[in-house]
Amino acid sequence: MGSATREATATSRAALAGVTKVTLGLAEDLFSAGRVIGSSLQLRTLVADASGSPDEKVAALKAVFRSSLSADAMALLGTVVSARWSSVDDLLAGIEDLGLRAVASAAPSTVDIEGELFSFADVVAANPELELAIGSKLGKPEAKAELVDSLLTGRVSAETLAVVRHLVQQPRGRRIGQLITESTSTIADQKGSAIATVTTAAPLGARQRTKLQKALTVRYGRAVTLNLVVDPALVGGVRVAIGNDIIDGSVASRIADLRLQLAG
Repeated sequence: MGSATREATATSRAALAGVTKVTLGLAEDLFSAGRVIGSSLQLRTLVADASGSPDEKVAALKAVFRSSLSADAMALLGTVVSARWSSVDDLLAGIEDLGLRAVASAAPSTVDIEGELFSFADVVAANPELELAIGSKLGKPEAKAELVDSLLTGRVSAETLAVVRHLVQQPRGRRIGQLITESTSTIADQKGSAIATVTTAAPLGARQRTKLQKALTVRYGRAVTLNLVVDPALVGGVRVAIGNDIIDGSVASRIADLRLQLAG
């Protein structure tokens, strides 16, 4: 991420923090606007032009969206396009970031968005045909959204459904696993917590999960949600990925280290 994007991201998040009442409708407006901007070469080129006038960019947004978006959504989009971004994709990512954070802020505390997203990712990973249907570059975004509706409506929260519907319609070159990983991290961050992806050779018991979660919470100074992955190739031990940190205590890793030592 370039310095211009870092500054623009901070400005955009500060604007969201200033919204009096964040709702799921606001999040869906932001997702929708991001997709419209991303689908129009002329519009995305205009609003991402670093040398362009902020007033002209905001006027262009108002001409395109008219009254289809809420006042809060238009104000946030005005802040986004008035900032300098390192690239068009960074601008689209910035709008998506606001949408995800709005979802997290609007969700009741009883809704486990991260857990529902991880469960959906597991289902997709186990079904290559489904992954192709929602991940193919050749598929129409509207058809992907309809498929997601048929699969998830009534089975997950409205917040999770809104996130998945958006991600499959505007993946921006990312596969479903990456989409879910990045989205859950953003949502958790907005809630003041972090996501730890824990890979083991066999499923962890309840006591082991609780102990590990407490240890990671103490180590990182914030609540930690576990994303549990079983991979028999690890043989034993555990590998934890949290943010940019990798804690690899797997047997497979030790064997690989031993092989390197013997080869040296």
